[in-house]
Amino acid sequence: MATTVFINKHADLVEQCKRGESKAQYELYRHYSKAMFNVCMRILNHVGEAEDVLQEAFIDAFAKIGDFRQQATFGVWLKQIVVNKAINQLRSRKVELVNIDEYGLGGDEYDVADYTDKDTYTEDNTRYEVERIRRAMEQLPEGFRVVLSLYLFEGYDHEEIGNILGISETTSRTQYMRAKKRLLEIVSRQLF
Repeated sequence: MATTVFINKHADLVEQCKRGESKAQYELYRHYSKAMFNVCMRILNHVGEAEDVLQEAFIDAFAKIGDFRQQATFGVWLKQIVVNKAINQLRSRKVELVNIDEYGLGGDEYDVADYTDKDTYTEDNTRYEVERIRRAMEQLPEGFRVVLSLYLFEGYDHEEIGNILGISETTSRTQYMRAKKRLLEIVSRQLF
């Protein structure tokens, strides 16, 4: 079996954090906070909650840094903590994802045609499109947004999403297809 080799460019900072050096904690926070805040926002869609979850995740990460075995990069380990905290925050809102299996609805009828744009993209156009998608994602119902974010942006598969959210893999797939369809509808209605 081949072993995966990765470069953990923050290994020195992690070791300093394990020794309790607050300067190293600040450096890791400075390096990862923006990306982890974006993860929180994609899941929670609320600035205040995202900020709170981010802070709690870093507090937990630094408290448990002795458990970090460097089997992955610090960023991957931290992201797992952030995603779990954000999902727990969602659960505390009492959001309930509906299990589609119970209603006998499949996902095939919700397939969405590929979205292609004939325009060539410049850097400004790309930034504008990213902003349009971000705004459209904010308008999605919470269940759709969470599944779409976990699948597209965080890289989880539907089985993992099902386990995280306590739903079936089929429900995750269906929520994803519906979210994708709704997202395209919202984007197409937005003014240019």
